[in-house]
Amino acid sequence: MRRAPWRAPGERSPDDPTTRETPAMTETDIRDDRARGRFEAYEGDELVGVIGYFVMAGAPAALVAVHTVVEQGHEGKGIAGALVKEFYATAAREGVPVVPLCPYAARWTQRHPDEAAVAPAASEETVRAAEAQLKGDSGRR
Repeated sequence: MRRAPWRAPGERSPDDPTTRETPAMTETDIRDDRARGRFEAYEGDELVGVIGYFVMAGAPAALVAVHTVVEQGHEGKGIAGALVKEFYATAAREGVPVVPLCPYAARWTQRHPDEAAVAPAASEETVRAAEAQLKGDSGRR
């Protein structure tokens, strides 16, 4: 009888039909188009994902994520996560909190508390102010 090679608990055999490869993320260039309120992800010259956001007016300042979109055919590559991660890193460099009104960004924040913590936490007051500003700007919804 031939023994299977040792595997760590939970590790699957490559022959296991439940093992599937996830598509590897190709090189993605993320750009902050502050004038248009967009973090954009490009693969080569192709726009493959966007976070729509705004800089909250007044004090305290904050970056407010409104929506995240990944173009059809590019889902599952980690593009949305890379966009949100860079969004948080930018906020950290600027010393301002992130208000994740976008449902994807909010879930990402919960799943990655260590990476989200690089930016200052938004207070409840800041979140309410961001929601009010968004509500008053019908062009961003």
